Formats: sequence, C-alpha cells, structure tokens
Amino acid sequence: MTLGTFLAATAAAEARPDSRGMSCAEIRAMIQSRRAVVLTTGPNTYDRYVRQFGNECDWPEVPMSAYIPARDGHCPVYRCEEPVDNFPN
Repeated sequence: MTLGTFLAATAAAEARPDSRGMSCAEIRAMIQSRRAVVLTTGPNTYDRYVRQFGNECDWPEVPMSAYIPARDGHCPVYRCEEPVDNFPN
C-alpha cells in the first residue's frame, strides 16, 4: 500500500466515526459541535445526523427523530427527512 492510499484510507475512517464505539453523550456533542455528522451505525450502514434546530437540512426536509446504536444503548438523534403529509382534510 502506498503512503497516499494509506492516508486516504485513514482519512475516510476518521471522516465517518462509528456510533457503536461512542457513548450517546459523545455522539450528541459531536453533532452539536459540527452541526451535521455522517456516522457509521452498523457493518454496512451509515447516515447523516443533524442538530434539531438549525438549517442543516435541504428543503423540504426537516430534522426528524431517529435512534442509533451507541456504546451505552440506543441514542436519540435527528436526521433529515421529508415530512409526512398525513393531515386530515
């Protein structure tokens, strides 16, 4: 492996922390400080998580509740999703 390939692989691993190795408090603090973070949540899964109040989502998406695995259990976070239009007429 060349040095450039090694550095690129290392940067990619650092760019997407694994939520399963972090406490919920660490996850939430990271999201608050960075405003939005892409986290690995399983062997083949990842997603982008955002602060509850902010403009990190593209219109028409809004921050919606989600739970991700953390070292100390399931952690409540927010991810951008389109709101559901199920209002009664």
